[in-house]
Amino acid sequence: MKKNDQVRKIALDLLLKIGEKGGYSHLTIDQAMKKYDLDTRDGALLTEIVYGTLQHKLTLEYYLNSFVNKKKKLDNWVKWLLYLSIYQMHYLTKIPDHAIIHESVEIAKKRGHKGIANFVNGVLRSVQRNGLPDLNEVKKEDKRISITTSHPNWLVNRWIKQYGIDITKAMCETNITHKQISIRTQPLKVKRTDLIKQLHEDGLKVRASEISEQGILIDQGNVLKHPAFDEHLFTVQDESSMLVAEMMDLSEGMTILDACSAPGGKATHIAEKIRDKGTVFAYDLHEKKAKLVKKKAEQLGLTCIQTGQADARKLDQVHEKATFDRILIDAPCSGLGVLRSKPDIKYNKEEADIKKLVSIQQEILESVALLLKKDGKLIYSTCTVNKEENELVIKRFLNENQRFIVDPLFFEELPIGLRNSQGLTEFGIQLFPQDLNSDGFFITRLTKKDSVK
Repeated sequence: MKKNDQVRKIALDLLLKIGEKGGYSHLTIDQAMKKYDLDTRDGALLTEIVYGTLQHKLTLEYYLNSFVNKKKKLDNWVKWLLYLSIYQMHYLTKIPDHAIIHESVEIAKKRGHKGIANFVNGVLRSVQRNGLPDLNEVKKEDKRISITTSHPNWLVNRWIKQYGIDITKAMCETNITHKQISIRTQPLKVKRTDLIKQLHEDGLKVRASEISEQGILIDQGNVLKHPAFDEHLFTVQDESSMLVAEMMDLSEGMTILDACSAPGGKATHIAEKIRDKGTVFAYDLHEKKAKLVKKKAEQLGLTCIQTGQADARKLDQVHEKATFDRILIDAPCSGLGVLRSKPDIKYNKEEADIKKLVSIQQEILESVALLLKKDGKLIYSTCTVNKEENELVIKRFLNENQRFIVDPLFFEELPIGLRNSQGLTEFGIQLFPQDLNSDGFFITRLTKKDSVK
């Protein structure tokens, strides 16, 4: 089997695992890379085909429906083979159509029979000959956004109701583009200026983040192949995620709680910001995930992090009231802000799932807030874009807990470029993917009033 044939065969297997059996895209791809020991070029092609096909699934489905009789029942593997083939023909430029068609037909022969192979050949030849339908002919704006950006219609309409048509359209369009890679330096090991200089000298194009004094944006080059990665001089972290610890108003010697900490990006960022002087208690519901946080801390040479398995809703049974100077609740959420990295999320979520999450978020906030010291600060964040999980959770909490307010200084301490953000409300800041070319995130900071009137 030729190499490209093998990559497409693996891609089809992965798409079936993710698209039909609920596998997680990033984990499934990582496992395949290790299993098949693919070189850099084949690994990049596999990642492009799998992520790209997933990212554009609803668009590809719309295209395919123009060439296949709606009454014809297709096996799942045939559908995904056609999706990945049309994806390559339409979105990729380096591989000629005839090669894509030939390889797809060969896969169909081996996986099915001659009749299926002839069918696949016929569909793809029609696509090549006639071209794909014009998406501008979809008249309803919500449906057109849904199809052109491959977001479920219920989600598009939800965002339109919450944020308006312009923000929704920009968000959906951003979600199908490649995301900026950013890293966070370990300041106890290396200065940001020194690492930037080293990366430049080694041929990468990078620049300093304006969101975090530890952040570096990678414009060109594979930073994961650089020796600094193996030396754990930096952590790969999205700028929106970096902003969480940056907004915690941290200083050395503090006692800090990270209630939902895995995989440890924010816990280790907190530890770095207090220069490993203080104590960070980092918990996760699953013991295996808590161990990931511990491993991450060890790699970065951080000793102030104490990890453990615990349900965040029951941490008031683990710690005394008024124990912590700072608390971070990076709450479990629908993940609708990270669709560029995990495109399968948008097809697997339903509105009912969100309601369950809101209940959990509320419980965690109510329980963990008891652990905050009188003059402490509590940061609530999620990696989602959804008012029900963000502003409305905070609004309800404040209504039921009159001692707490949104810290007014939070808004003054935001990076200058975000102080007039369209995502600002009285309850915090909603970062949209288009704001920083990063993940969608919600962040706010609560503190206690001296007294209740």
